[in-house]
Amino acid sequence: MKRVGVFVCHCGTNIAGTVDCAKVAEAAKDFPNVEYSVDYKYMCSEPGQEMIKQAIQEHKLDRIVVASCSPRMHEPTFRNCVEKAGLNPYYVEMANIREHCSWVHPNEKERATEKAIDLVKMAVAKAVKNQPLQKTTIPVTDRALVIGGGIAGIQAALDLANAGHVVDIVEREPSIGGKMAQLDKTFPTLDCSACILTPKMVDAAGHPNINLLTYSEVEKVDGFVGNFDVTIRQRARSVKMDVCTGCGICMEKCPVKVDSEFELGLAKRRAIYTPFPQAIPNKPVIDREHCTYFIKGKCGICSKVCPAGAIDYTQQDELITRRYGAIIVATGFTLFDHSVYGEYGYGKYPDVITGLQFERLINASGPTMGKLKRPSDHKEPKNIVIITCVGSRDETKGKSYCSRTCCMYSAKHASLIRDKIKDSKVYIFYMDMRTPGKGYEEFYDRSREVYGTQYIRGRVSKIYPQNDKLIVRGEDTLLSQPVEVEADLVILATAMVAQPDADKLAQKIGIGYDKDNFYTEAHPKLAPVETHTQGVYLAGACQGPKDIPDSVAQASAAAAKACALLSKPEILTEPIVSEVDEKTCAGCGTCVLICPYKAIDLKTLTERIAGKTVERKVATVNEGLCQGCGACTVACRSGSIYLKHYTDEQILAEVNALCL
Repeated sequence: MKRVGVFVCHCGTNIAGTVDCAKVAEAAKDFPNVEYSVDYKYMCSEPGQEMIKQAIQEHKLDRIVVASCSPRMHEPTFRNCVEKAGLNPYYVEMANIREHCSWVHPNEKERATEKAIDLVKMAVAKAVKNQPLQKTTIPVTDRALVIGGGIAGIQAALDLANAGHVVDIVEREPSIGGKMAQLDKTFPTLDCSACILTPKMVDAAGHPNINLLTYSEVEKVDGFVGNFDVTIRQRARSVKMDVCTGCGICMEKCPVKVDSEFELGLAKRRAIYTPFPQAIPNKPVIDREHCTYFIKGKCGICSKVCPAGAIDYTQQDELITRRYGAIIVATGFTLFDHSVYGEYGYGKYPDVITGLQFERLINASGPTMGKLKRPSDHKEPKNIVIITCVGSRDETKGKSYCSRTCCMYSAKHASLIRDKIKDSKVYIFYMDMRTPGKGYEEFYDRSREVYGTQYIRGRVSKIYPQNDKLIVRGEDTLLSQPVEVEADLVILATAMVAQPDADKLAQKIGIGYDKDNFYTEAHPKLAPVETHTQGVYLAGACQGPKDIPDSVAQASAAAAKACALLSKPEILTEPIVSEVDEKTCAGCGTCVLICPYKAIDLKTLTERIAGKTVERKVATVNEGLCQGCGACTVACRSGSIYLKHYTDEQILAEVNALCL
């Protein structure tokens, strides 16, 4: 006979505002196997946990049911609590009467209470069937992989390296730095972006615990927490890195010019190039798609003029396989394809540019050496229009979410324009001004009051040329009237979006992503940098739109989580994993295909049947990879695979408690 204790939490008014918690606790006293039942305002608090511990001792309870909020939030809390009282932590069962009752039935208090009673009854029935589970240990490889060499990836790597861990940074571009390397100033202090970023780039390159793998991409990820086997493709640079001195003669002599990706088409680069002057590593790479030698087999000028003999046309891609204990994903973002807004004339009118292109135009190392000139005729613009939310908060053409940074970047751009051209006029068309950070509201006020930026609340409907000007037509929704502004230059504040191949990388690693291809965290409050795949963490804008301070903060948080993992020689694994009954398994492989974490494989069993040696395939579960999602259990046609702690017997006990 089991002895179950029921503890009903008020959660302040989150639950008690709708559910009659005292009535739920009283009803639970009549359930089979219940020896003790009580309600309390905050069961997760120290007094609430002490109440549970004392009840276990005084009433000799061997099963615990907590009716409160989501298990995702506090199941570890109550497991730790009962373990301290001497019970197996998996004797705890939770009934979610907040999300499932009070929050979804706020105007149906009586029915919400009845539903809460039913949920507790089901939880009691399952708790009786719960079995003791034990965690196992697995070794941890003391090496971390950071995917992405932007500011978030660099910060995470430096934090890990400074803590004594070896780190590899994988960056697909020839240089680390990311989007921040393209910026001129940062708000709200207007610090030089390069002055903040480049010292960190140098620190990362020179740190004894950091290895840079630039011009590289992750090809394959196998293994599990503490033991990830990662295959990295390091593309051929056609330049011997250990021989090249970075003198730049090859770039000076190269006859081929193509649009520079770093300068966003505002300037040219050579077929052999470094992305920008402060690039790290500051050694060139040959763009084989545009190099005459690789296209036609002719030229070879860079090889002829290189004094160090560093050019190697025969170089091949290299596959590197290493084992890592933890992975931090910091792949950043890209900009929305604003070409869908044909009414703005981007690509048609050269003086319609993006905010990032503007950053390059005013940058001291940019194509105009910091002098603001419009692309069409290189004249100094006097009237500038900035359009915010291009692709943001637009479900018809763009993204439904707010990109969080556009308002402040637009205010920054307006301020920088007035610093460059004192007699200029700047107009900002906006939907709503959002200033959610420290010093942001003051910065916005300064752009209006000190710099004289004119803010027009409304969307732009059309941009068209008139003589050598651009006419920006929109609506002032505050005045409820149409407005036209004559502009020399138009700047589009485009939305931040996930990398186009973010979903492919997520599938390689085994992490989740949302409808916009941003990576999803394990829990928005309690695990904001963790993923559902243990040992994999998120940093920066790959998780959602965010600015530099937030990206850096998240990077340090991810590094701290990785440090906690790597600092141990071995870790405990979650025992709620799938298990295979090899006697009935047909080896069909359906579970292998359906597992989102690549935790299941097929193995060969050799058996003696009727005097004959027979081989057959059966499924096997890697407990280090399994995350207990249960997808395999519902897919198995023979019922040969089950999830510990959620067996058929346990689930049916819940159903019977409700229906019988």
